[in-house]
Amino acid sequence: MARAIVPSVADIQAFNKKKAAAARQWMLLDSKGESMVLEVDKYAIMHRVGIHARDLRILDPLLSYPSTILGRERAIVLNLEHIKAVITAEEVFLRNPADENVIPIVEELCRRLPMRRDVTNNNVDINGVEPAKFRTSSKSRMSQDMEDEPPFEFRALEVALEAICSYLDARSTELESAAYPALDELTRKISSRNLDRVRKLKSGMTRLTARVQKVRDELEQLLDDDGDMADLFLTRKLASSSSPVGGSLPPNWAVGSPTIGSRISRASRASAGTYTADNDVEQLEMLLEAYFMQIDGTLHKLITLREYIDDTEDYINIQLDNHRNQLIQLELVLSAGTVVMAIYAAVAGIFGMNIPYSWNKGYNYVFKWVVLLSGVLCLVVFSSILFYARYRGLIGN
Repeated sequence: MARAIVPSVADIQAFNKKKAAAARQWMLLDSKGESMVLEVDKYAIMHRVGIHARDLRILDPLLSYPSTILGRERAIVLNLEHIKAVITAEEVFLRNPADENVIPIVEELCRRLPMRRDVTNNNVDINGVEPAKFRTSSKSRMSQDMEDEPPFEFRALEVALEAICSYLDARSTELESAAYPALDELTRKISSRNLDRVRKLKSGMTRLTARVQKVRDELEQLLDDDGDMADLFLTRKLASSSSPVGGSLPPNWAVGSPTIGSRISRASRASAGTYTADNDVEQLEMLLEAYFMQIDGTLHKLITLREYIDDTEDYINIQLDNHRNQLIQLELVLSAGTVVMAIYAAVAGIFGMNIPYSWNKGYNYVFKWVVLLSGVLCLVVFSSILFYARYRGLIGN
């Protein structure tokens, strides 16, 4: 008889730990600005928003993916630095809500996600009755607000773009405030401490420039492709899918295959003539252009800082070359002096030998003249070497 295998306590604890590790923390924000922290795994998120695992893998903080904005049939996958979110037509799923850089974004989303018409409905008197001046044009105001108010996904996308552009601009401003004084100090005094400080700042600037460049390239790619921008219009696609033309499609196609669903949905919208591409992307294009100009200005500041660093490096190299030339000139002067002193020492050595000289008899002060004449000869030779070196441009004036 087969014996039943009973799992041990250690196995149960290991299973619970593995299950807890698979569950990730998400912040859910809806169109009313209400937030809720969820502990769910990736499969629950994939089933709820209708995206593939490869799209959700982009939001994994353990994996290194560049800044990305992807439009799917029912969601927008957003990966911008520390902002990792999935935006639908009615909800926003935000990763790592406890991060200190994400907390301000959550607060801003709670403030700006509710539509203006929901806020204006609170303009009632103390008895709960709306004043007459608000009742007279409530219908016209409501219709005007519905036309002017951007869709939910655009408001959420705007908060994310504003946050990431402001974050990168603040980092570049901090880098500028630290780099310019360090570079000026290095030009005044070239030392190992100043060189190491500038080296660290240059490394940080290179990394920050790469991050800003990735965000800018992603926005530029979106602006260059009207089809990608149309894919981000989730509210329009949701309204189109609820129409008779869009409602005839199998619902599992849009959930199971975003690519196929997107193609079929676009074909149905084109056949129904519900909107044109220009009307679809105009509002999003203005939104993306504004933040593209902001991130491009941040990149321009970093490029200007890089040019200033390159100019400082060129200036330092010129200074080092000048010092090197001065050392070479000093070496030339010392070499000429060494040659002259060698001549003088040779003369002194010759006359210092114990050799009888016939002309030395009766002349007690001949050695004095020999020393003086040798010194004068050595000075003439030294001056001739310096004059020749200056004539040839080997030493400065």
